[in-house]
Amino acid sequence: MNTAPLKSNEPANEQHRDTPISIACRPGFLRGHPQLNRHGELKHLLTIEGLPLAVVMHILDTATQFVSVTNRGTKKVPLLRGKSVFNLFFENSTRTRTTFEIAAKRLSADVLNLNINASSTSKGESLLDTINNLSAMHADIFIVRHGQSGAPYLIGRHCAPHVHVINAGDGRHAHPTQGLLDMYTVRHYKRDFTQLRVAIVGDIRHSRVARSDIHALTMLGVPEIRAIGPRTLLPSGLEHLGVRIFHDMRQGLHNVDVIIMLRLQNERMSGAFMPSAQEYFKTWGLTSERLAYAKSDAIVMHPGPMNRGVEIASSVADGPQAVILNQVTFGIAVRMAVMSIVAGNND
Repeated sequence: MNTAPLKSNEPANEQHRDTPISIACRPGFLRGHPQLNRHGELKHLLTIEGLPLAVVMHILDTATQFVSVTNRGTKKVPLLRGKSVFNLFFENSTRTRTTFEIAAKRLSADVLNLNINASSTSKGESLLDTINNLSAMHADIFIVRHGQSGAPYLIGRHCAPHVHVINAGDGRHAHPTQGLLDMYTVRHYKRDFTQLRVAIVGDIRHSRVARSDIHALTMLGVPEIRAIGPRTLLPSGLEHLGVRIFHDMRQGLHNVDVIIMLRLQNERMSGAFMPSAQEYFKTWGLTSERLAYAKSDAIVMHPGPMNRGVEIASSVADGPQAVILNQVTFGIAVRMAVMSIVAGNND
């Protein structure tokens, strides 16, 4: 499997609008493994695809330790004391940026949130010049969210050797920490990945979360992954990843253990992919009636932000099977785990 975004049926000018970065920074283009140091340890987290299973399990197990520490009332640990974490968000984000900030501060790091809209890049400075200047300010970790697929690879390739890069979402390609916190959530509630049916519902075509989840679920041994949604919102190529395609909610949700709902990525759409949000909810929204098709102990997940009445009903989002708020809590622990691990692994 390569790390190029999943193919879709969208027009070429839309699918490849970020091609210059995407092609130049695919792992195959780089020498060695772009995420691991020469000892096979995690140096950057750019994507889940291609990571050794042992690395993923180490992250999940380390997150469990941080959850336990937090549950005991410990608010801070000194693992990143003296380290500087720079949040570089070239796309708008509240939940992800905030959880990274909280995670870094709980590790005792110094955190700098850059106002990208007022930064040097908006004044004509190149991305790499900006990164080089920030590296000179003794940054230790870059948390990067960017609208172009591959931007974190480019930064990881050119940043100073002591700097670690964590991908907080790049284009439609990957959102590895979201994928990892989703896996942590599934493991917390279901324990054994190898006995599960997991359904991912909604706008998979434009979702970097779906891509990261599919790669992670496959790696962890989930025997049946289902993609449910209208044809216009499902990319081609899913079958090659072992994913079963459903265009009917009743059939797709039948007997599943885990339901991962996705929001409509309106900001990444170009053209008409559905009649209206109301029509979408009538057919594809997760209601209590549709949830009943799944197993009685199925859990409902959502990466957020939720659009109530569009992809999920309030009765489900606030119901006993929803674990959405716990995902947010677990996300802090997972991001603490990732930062603490990469910070300890240099060349």
